[in-house]
Amino acid sequence: MSTENEISHEIIRCAIEVHRTLGGPGLLEQVYEEALVWELSESGLNVDRQVTVPLSYKGKKLSAPLRIDLIVDGKVIVECKATARYNDFFAAQTLTCLRLTGLKLGLVINFGERMVGNGVRRVVNDL
Repeated sequence: MSTENEISHEIIRCAIEVHRTLGGPGLLEQVYEEALVWELSESGLNVDRQVTVPLSYKGKKLSAPLRIDLIVDGKVIVECKATARYNDFFAAQTLTCLRLTGLKLGLVINFGERMVGNGVRRVVNDL
């Protein structure tokens, strides 16, 4: 079984491959996400896409669930973005997802960067 860090290295490798193959920035987030799912699956990783997590508030189930772009091997959350400008809110959002799911590592990958490697942010929750 792989660690979160080992999985994250493979996710980043796959994200770079997706970005390179699709020709860089300029596409919709869903395009990069779908290609990344394919690339990760080809690498032998288990990927759950658009995962809904029920939320409750003081014992009451909320009608709007939490939605997570990808969960890889049940250990690493991946939030895919395709924006020209990174926003610190993306990391805060990912940290909230980590806390609510009990997972330890998340990656925000911004495919809108000219070099996708510069668009990767690690977010940790007690790792």
